[in-house]
Amino acid sequence: METNMLHRGRLIDHLQLVVRDLAASKRFYSAVLGALGIPLGGEGADYFWADELFVSSENSRAAAGALTGRMHFAFQATSREAVERFHVAGLENGGRDNGAPGVRPYHPGYYAAFLLDPDGNNVEAVFHGPASRSAESIVVKF
Repeated sequence: METNMLHRGRLIDHLQLVVRDLAASKRFYSAVLGALGIPLGGEGADYFWADELFVSSENSRAAAGALTGRMHFAFQATSREAVERFHVAGLENGGRDNGAPGVRPYHPGYYAAFLLDPDGNNVEAVFHGPASRSAESIVVKF
């Protein structure tokens, strides 16, 4: 029997990607999530998951027979160095560069890198600066 932790108060409960090549996606996500200190949580013949990310093949019962469209999502990183490790690990494991690690203009301290996964999803790792290490919220004015 598996025990899973339930996290309340998050905007997104979970995200499912349905991919063309499960092995290529597993290689990519294992590497980039590992660079961020997040292990795979489990796997089966036609899926794998980590935290709230669930990835399955098109023929998986969970997929309903259709690939997901191109998406953009971001993983939180604990440091600028973690963002850089994410970027290197992704490039070495089937990802394509979509924005090298660097400061972005979204708010002060926003440091991110972007990769395209094997299915063309725009996957980001972001460090929001020192405040992201605590439970404090960052107030951003647009």
